[in-house]
Amino acid sequence: MTNASASSARRLVETLVLNGVEKVFCVPGESYLAVLDALYDVRDKIEVIVCRHEAGAANMAEAYGKLTGKPGICMVTRGPGATQASIGVHTAQQDSTPMILFVGQIALTDRGRGAFQEVDYRQTFGGLAKWATEIESPERTVEIVERAFATALQGRMGPVVIALPEDLLHEDGGPAPVKPVTPARSALDPAFVAELSERLSKAESPLLVLGGSGWSDEATTAMANWAERLGIPLALSFRRKDLISNLHPCYAGDLGIGCSPKLIERAKQSDLIIAIGARLGENATQGYTTLDRTRTAQTLVHILPGAEEAGRVWAPLMSATADNSLAALAISRIEVDRLWHDQARAANEAYLAFSTPIQTVGAVNLSEVVRHLTVGLPKDAVLTNGAGNFAAWLHRFYHHQARRAQVAPTSGAMGYGYPAALAAKAVMPERMVVCFAGDGDFMMSACELATAVQYNLPVIVIVVDNSSFGTIRMHQETHYPARVIATDIKNPDFVKYAEAFGAFGIRVNATGDFPAALAQACQATERGQPALIHLIADTEQISPAKTITQLRQRN
Repeated sequence: MTNASASSARRLVETLVLNGVEKVFCVPGESYLAVLDALYDVRDKIEVIVCRHEAGAANMAEAYGKLTGKPGICMVTRGPGATQASIGVHTAQQDSTPMILFVGQIALTDRGRGAFQEVDYRQTFGGLAKWATEIESPERTVEIVERAFATALQGRMGPVVIALPEDLLHEDGGPAPVKPVTPARSALDPAFVAELSERLSKAESPLLVLGGSGWSDEATTAMANWAERLGIPLALSFRRKDLISNLHPCYAGDLGIGCSPKLIERAKQSDLIIAIGARLGENATQGYTTLDRTRTAQTLVHILPGAEEAGRVWAPLMSATADNSLAALAISRIEVDRLWHDQARAANEAYLAFSTPIQTVGAVNLSEVVRHLTVGLPKDAVLTNGAGNFAAWLHRFYHHQARRAQVAPTSGAMGYGYPAALAAKAVMPERMVVCFAGDGDFMMSACELATAVQYNLPVIVIVVDNSSFGTIRMHQETHYPARVIATDIKNPDFVKYAEAFGAFGIRVNATGDFPAALAQACQATERGQPALIHLIADTEQISPAKTITQLRQRN
């Protein structure tokens, strides 16, 4: 129920409630206390989760948007609070995730004076967000917030930033919200589907690639069934491995960092690539080398939700702007007179071989550890990660079997995984949630262990400790072999660190000890206790593909 007359802060919160917002992730600030006070009155409808760092709050909101398809809501204070939250905005932009960041702002009357923590948010976030604005007329509060929801959800999804001058939050907020925002969605032209059907009937080696955000379960199921019916090899884009079960008989693997060479070759040789939602950016195309513009003009059917992305990098044979799910449902009804089951079988066999554990150096074999996660966790377990070479092991050797089971930043943001795990547990408390983190990666958000304990979010974090910024060390050894500087790190005793917060901690020094440690960690979460597994890895095995010695010998 809304008040006939209410402040801008209360109109803002009323709009959040009407649009189904259930959680707000924040670090409090005096600049938007009026909004927090309005949230106090709706705490039975919106849970406010207070984080220990603005980057953590923004990453949690971004992960919430990934998992729900609704804008994740983050609130931070002005100046340093906003700039520290910018990492989540960048990830939301790169990952096409709906998100709204509300930033407390200096009083409108002080703008331009270089006031305490003053920032021009339109300028600061103009290149990161889909829309960055500031409420300057309090009576337009509902209009601006509703536009933020529409902007975040329509076309290629993404982040919106709204600055809230603290003096205006107390003024009359104008008309109350009337109805929730319903985002506009476009569908494929039937003529486009007919032409695609004709081209598919003539294709010798088609490849289906799915990616992007905003997918419904109905649409991904329809795509899986269609690919299986026709025998079309199916690949997923970078860090979108949970769109289709990785045990699907047509699954060919993911186009990302450390991609299977056989999948790269299949993409290069395909005479018809049907890409829905996947931008086919740098990581998905191995630095823009998998595809060639001359060839894509003859082979690529590119369907994207945002018109600004069509033709941005690749010259397509056919292109369309449409909602990913609506496009997929339309294409799944295409029937042709030929099948490609032999190709799908070969692609799947290549994937299964590539995802089979390998021999490694050191006492802990990370490929075996990750394979045990596949068999030792529930099929619908949620796996999160940040950025670093450690993630290559997870992406290559773990088989995702359920929707909303992978939450990872295509932006390559370190420190993302643990906050994302907390958001996943907050959204889906019934599911097991595991964060797979590197040591440098985890330390960038380790303070959020306090948030996990405070809000009873019992997730497991596996900290892969090789005492190195591994990705940078790999590149360092590639370009400047044996000249190691700025990539070694000294870590704390992670078990004691976890215990200091009231979490369960256990150390693993050998592969054979991991199953028992995982079982104990799972038991801890069943008791409601967050858990940490400190996994000691050998820096020598710098990636699944190379050791440091091999990198040095190559030079």
